[in-house]
Amino acid sequence: IGIAQVPMGVAGPLRIEKREYYIPLATTEGALVASINRGCKAITERGGASVLSVRVGATRGPVFKVRNMKENSALFDFLEANKDGFARIAKTTSKHIVLKKVETNSVGLYRFVRFIFDTQDAMGLNMVTIATDQIVKYIEENTSAHCTSLSGNYCVDKKPSWLNFTRRRGFEVWAECVLSHATLKNTLHTSSKAFYETWLSKCMIGSAMSGSMGFNAQYANVLAALFIATGQDPAHVAECAVGITTAEIQGDAVYVGIYMPDLMVGTVGGGTGLSTQKEALSISGAKTSQEFAEIAGAAVLAGEISLLASLSEGTLAQSHKRLARGGK
Repeated sequence: IGIAQVPMGVAGPLRIEKREYYIPLATTEGALVASINRGCKAITERGGASVLSVRVGATRGPVFKVRNMKENSALFDFLEANKDGFARIAKTTSKHIVLKKVETNSVGLYRFVRFIFDTQDAMGLNMVTIATDQIVKYIEENTSAHCTSLSGNYCVDKKPSWLNFTRRRGFEVWAECVLSHATLKNTLHTSSKAFYETWLSKCMIGSAMSGSMGFNAQYANVLAALFIATGQDPAHVAECAVGITTAEIQGDAVYVGIYMPDLMVGTVGGGTGLSTQKEALSISGAKTSQEFAEIAGAAVLAGEISLLASLSEGTLAQSHKRLARGGK
């Protein structure tokens, strides 16, 4: 019926290894773009971030109901014996999908199955849902089990969970850099001791005290703006923001690292084909979904650095007052 407009900004350049990227951000929070931009500057002037990523795969997790433990055990045996057949069924639904792994667990009369797929450069949830539906039909035709839900929350999709943290989902991403004394002083206006103390008290102890599932400063803030700008599914921020930021004093410098075990992104399909989002993706410079995942990881690192620096120097409220929309 129309279009909901969100202001767009671009942060950068952000150096990753030997290349420079730009970070498109759609957000109503004016201070966010400025904050990430400052983090990008701090990383870039130190020679760039180091980033590592692993393609884990998209998942779909149906749940089956059986009548007793004997049927449950028989279903387990069937799943173990037919993994190659499941892979062939998945391939009939799309030439771009490959079944990589099948995991299962049970409680009572329910057996949960986690199918893990490689969806190439697509985020791929539509693909994995269609493929899983066909596999489920095959299982029902050849066993006494009944699928009560195509998604039984064992995926785990769009919800924070320790299963996705320990088993991982989408892409697993690490990013790191070392902030020198000069960068801390001149660009971030803080010190190694103040930065570290803020990280320790907020990200570690504060997160533990509150029972937070994310030991970080603001992953969700950065990811939401990046996702909306580039046509990702913003609901995945609920799971993707579960990650850990680490810091360590190294002389008068500070090492900062981020870890995201569950990053669901793609560069084809879904909202990435919309004109504005397609243009934003081109601005980022990402050629593949894995490259985009690494850009996202470095952007999150930039956001962590800038916010922790701002908190450590006591300028967070001042910055929001000066940069917030309608704050004049």
